[in-house]
Amino acid sequence: MNRFYAGSDIIFGQGSLSALPELLKEFDAKRVMVISDRGVCDAGITGKVVKLLEGGSAVTALYSDVQPNPTNENVMDASEQAKAFAPDLFVAVGGGSSIDLAKAVSLLMTNDGPIERYAGIGNVPKKGLPLIALPTTSGTSSEITNVCALIDTKKVVKYVIIDNKITADRVIADPCLTMTVPPSVTAATGMDAITHAIESYISNMASPMTAYHSLAGLQTLYESLPKAYEDGADICAREQMMLGCLITGFGFSNANLGLVHGIAHTLSAHFGLAHGAANAAVLPYVIAYNAPSCPGKMVDMARKLGLPLIGDQDRDMYALSDAMKALNERLKIRTLSQHGIQEADLAMLAKDVLAEPVLNFNPRQGIMEKDVLGILKEAF
Repeated sequence: MNRFYAGSDIIFGQGSLSALPELLKEFDAKRVMVISDRGVCDAGITGKVVKLLEGGSAVTALYSDVQPNPTNENVMDASEQAKAFAPDLFVAVGGGSSIDLAKAVSLLMTNDGPIERYAGIGNVPKKGLPLIALPTTSGTSSEITNVCALIDTKKVVKYVIIDNKITADRVIADPCLTMTVPPSVTAATGMDAITHAIESYISNMASPMTAYHSLAGLQTLYESLPKAYEDGADICAREQMMLGCLITGFGFSNANLGLVHGIAHTLSAHFGLAHGAANAAVLPYVIAYNAPSCPGKMVDMARKLGLPLIGDQDRDMYALSDAMKALNERLKIRTLSQHGIQEADLAMLAKDVLAEPVLNFNPRQGIMEKDVLGILKEAF
């Protein structure tokens, strides 16, 4: 028996942002807190959203200090401002960091803090205040998932809150909001989405329903990411990226992820690496490590992407790893050393990765410190 959760109400397509004032009526919202980051504000997107909200007769407040990897302290700061403003609706405008922070703050409006008490699966007692998510990147799928990822700076770990009660109530997925994303961010967030597709397809929690979404999302993302990276004004590529991200989100939020994310969480916690960049740096090498445990699935993905195969599974199972290395080069994805990580740091990272809960869903089990260290050295 398989269970599949899809709790999102999505408005999708070019120009769909115009539907925002109508959504205010659905919630009878009078006071709206907008959560965004400074980059999205500087791009003029947040101001446009605020104008639409105020045009719908809402009183607004803006929190724009979202950090790239939101911390517990970041959540508490935002929640204090939210409680002082007393909104009846939140609108998140940005990438995964802004949406995750908004989920956490919404949660704390109806549940006692601190936020870290809700870490894990199904630990949220009460649904938070209503939340509308407006993604400005095509990467995390946070807009449709029941997942919130945060950094605990005291424990120096990245952890997740997974609960259906934190899923955004409405999503406006307008690819026009991604048009100002620079190439480097397009690359990193796109590789994040591709990582979600690959890891959820081979997850030991995968089901026929998740596999369908993961495989379809992977194909869409693989075909559209280079186009969006090389020509940011290609609205068709941007729309396909957003579509692929949504499709993939339905897959990985039900199947969970694996070793790539375990390593990426550790890199972000210790060195502040952007999540997508961390995933991309290690993805090809984790694929190769996992391949012997699921060769048929590796060949399935390679075949779906139209990669050249020779008909020998023992060799074809590495085609996807090679394709991801080539894609990283095309997208100018930086290596770990180019991010400023020192070789002396790798042993510490490898040890900490083993404590990541997400490793439980990796297809290859029995992961050892030396295995992770080997992957990190390849990605170095």
